[in-house]
Amino acid sequence: MIKAAPTEKGAMQSISKIKSLEDLAEELDLLRSRDAGKTVVQCHGVFDLMHVGHIRHFEEAKGLGDVLVVTLTPDRYVNKGPHRPAFAEDLRAETIAALDCVDYVAINQWPAAVETVKLLKPDIYAKGPDYRDPDTDITGKIAEEEDAVKSVGGKIAFTDDITFSSSNLINRYLPAYSKEVGEYLSGFSRRYSIEDVNGYLEDTRSLKVLVVGEAIIDEYQYCQTIGKAAKEPILAAQYLSTEKYAGGILAVANHVANFSDNVSMIAMLGADGSQEEFVTDKVADSVKNMFILKDDSPTIVKRRFLDQYLSQKLFEVYEINDDELNDRQNRELCDLLGRVLPDFDVVIVADYGHGMMTSDVIDVLCDKSRFLAVNTQSNAGNRGFNTISRYSSADYVTLAQHEIALEERNRRGDVKDLTLSVSKKLNSDRVVVTLGKEGSLCYSKDEGFFEVPAFANQVVDRVGAGDAVLSVTALCASQNVPMEVVGLIGNVVGAQAVATMGHRSSVERVPLMKHIESLLK
Repeated sequence: MIKAAPTEKGAMQSISKIKSLEDLAEELDLLRSRDAGKTVVQCHGVFDLMHVGHIRHFEEAKGLGDVLVVTLTPDRYVNKGPHRPAFAEDLRAETIAALDCVDYVAINQWPAAVETVKLLKPDIYAKGPDYRDPDTDITGKIAEEEDAVKSVGGKIAFTDDITFSSSNLINRYLPAYSKEVGEYLSGFSRRYSIEDVNGYLEDTRSLKVLVVGEAIIDEYQYCQTIGKAAKEPILAAQYLSTEKYAGGILAVANHVANFSDNVSMIAMLGADGSQEEFVTDKVADSVKNMFILKDDSPTIVKRRFLDQYLSQKLFEVYEINDDELNDRQNRELCDLLGRVLPDFDVVIVADYGHGMMTSDVIDVLCDKSRFLAVNTQSNAGNRGFNTISRYSSADYVTLAQHEIALEERNRRGDVKDLTLSVSKKLNSDRVVVTLGKEGSLCYSKDEGFFEVPAFANQVVDRVGAGDAVLSVTALCASQNVPMEVVGLIGNVVGAQAVATMGHRSSVERVPLMKHIESLLK
């Protein structure tokens, strides 16, 4: 049977239902003044891929009142991973507006519905049956939304019909990943449930964590490239703007503070131009700061020049003195570590090889830490001298593939063989080797090897991805979380980290849990 195409009039009627929040609030106020008995019902969500569960939810919600308003989470606040939403906000709005049971549609301006509820003042706020138990809401927002509804004289109601998962349908019929990655996730979800994985992340909140390392200020200078200079073989560029991010151990502290309720930091700043005000402003308020001021040194600044249009790095300039700490400061840091290390469940060391981690400091860290997690970074500033074997022992190690190859002086060797050698050398029970687009190789003495694929499908900037992976996986490894789960969590963290520019944002617990949930459904 051939069906007629939708009329232009019908399309216009659907689109006319879509309002800005401000216009919708005025429209509802006029409606209330004209028809005092009208009941306004509001539904709110992402509604990414419309399905019969959504339709029945809307129809049941409409039956609770006279006017049905649907508000949508905008694209920028959909926190189910860089691969979501599958459909842009304007398409989601247009699809919902085409339903006869829906009277108005608006795209939200905020991450959650609290402010929208207060603006629109619905009589009834309708949620699906999966939100009936607030204890299962990992965002904790449903209670806040209920309070907002009550504050405007309304009440919350729960529909009770068939439910489907948009994430499950998208994963099955609109996959963002290759067949091989999809099969891996399907197998993983049979071995570990979403509740298992997110439960491990929830358990990190009670850990007492110390992070140790050099503060680095990552400064991004955005430019517009003009072309080759007329008289010299150099690239000319016009300056446009600057962004400064808290990098190095500051970024690690911010990541960890989103997962643990008790975080302290020992950071090395420069005595000459410490930029302490910037540092304390950019580090999470919950972090307890302890600063070492290195004599005759600036706080490290890594200034990167980028072509703004492509977000492509052109070159970088360091402000740095990477000499080791002098004898006095070396003793002071060792004494401080000796006093505080026994108080912490987990010690995370991000060693950038810029002079803070002397052999004496490393010895104290290895001897006194209850659980020591380490990454030794190989970068342009340390020219390959900063290898993991500087540490006599570590409970957990993360290294990039080129870093473990450098440690073993074998760039063509089998990664598993190199990993076993490092594990034995450091008496380390757990090692993760990040392999870029190939994912990661995870090793545990008790469980053996696991290969976990990468989940990044949007790479904006790789700076800081290793710091993010170390920060979150160290907390999991310290609790003996199964090594394959550590690897999966690490690769999801890495996917989120490379999808943002520099350290513009840190990895947060709830978005990470929702990202994992969307992958495993």
